[in-house]
Amino acid sequence: MYAQPVRTCLLMDSVRWAFPCARWSPGRDDWLRCARCVQPEEKQRIGQFMFTRDAKAAMAGRLLIRKLIAEKLQIPWDKIQLDRTAKGKPFLVSGAPPQFPNFNFNVSHQGDFAVLAAEPELQVGVDIMKTDRPGSGSTEEFFRIMHRQFTEREWYSIKSMGSDGAQLDMFYRHWALKESFIKAIGIGLGFNLQRIEFEVSPLHMERGKVYTQTKMWLDDEEENWSFEEMLLDEKHHVAVALGSTDANKPPKSQNGTLFTILTYEDLMASAVPITPEDPDYWESFHSKQECPQRQSSKVEAKIVT
Repeated sequence: MYAQPVRTCLLMDSVRWAFPCARWSPGRDDWLRCARCVQPEEKQRIGQFMFTRDAKAAMAGRLLIRKLIAEKLQIPWDKIQLDRTAKGKPFLVSGAPPQFPNFNFNVSHQGDFAVLAAEPELQVGVDIMKTDRPGSGSTEEFFRIMHRQFTEREWYSIKSMGSDGAQLDMFYRHWALKESFIKAIGIGLGFNLQRIEFEVSPLHMERGKVYTQTKMWLDDEEENWSFEEMLLDEKHHVAVALGSTDANKPPKSQNGTLFTILTYEDLMASAVPITPEDPDYWESFHSKQECPQRQSSKVEAKIVT
């Protein structure tokens, strides 16, 4: 039986976790164990994905949230009750302990990773984007289709990069930044992305470093938000948006927090089964394809879903 640690005082710093779900190939026992450790409605939602790639990413995202709450807030795993806002953002039903009245977390999964960012005092949103070739069309045609999503200044920044690959990198970097802000404020789809404008800095990033120099304008006014950016690998851009819960007080300047890559053992270290085993859940998962044979642009798919 899982015993919660007893402490007289809760301490929590910024949390940044990433799980490489694309490299995860769960067998029957592991998948059924994961399914037992999430809420029934979460399990059902995950089971509705058509491809194992998406089911694994969604499962990892829910487990990351429960791990965060169990280990950082010390709420027993089987007592955690999660729900979603009308815009789909997960939240803790019972609320955070009084020590962390502004506790905030967010997850994202795309490409090969699921990621989580959490803060004890700040609004937080996280997004990850994988640089990939745009379907069967050219980069130029892809940019034409996506033209309305960025400002002219942002398109100048994107297209000023030398090669097609570098331009796509900059495109997905901007996209992750925009999504991170939208997720932090919890407004969902329908927001006019041209209202937000980013000035990214530096132009080139290296793995193993967190960058915090990028600035944002909303409706032509510079905003008191800070952004952390990093590369999980050469293709995956992660952006974390940080905003103060007090509109008159900007978030404190910080150096940023590197993402920790978790193993499956890390992910499940605190997990406790909360539902009975369901053998049919494995059969359903095992019968799915890993991913569609032909994939359209990931950004286009993200807009639709």
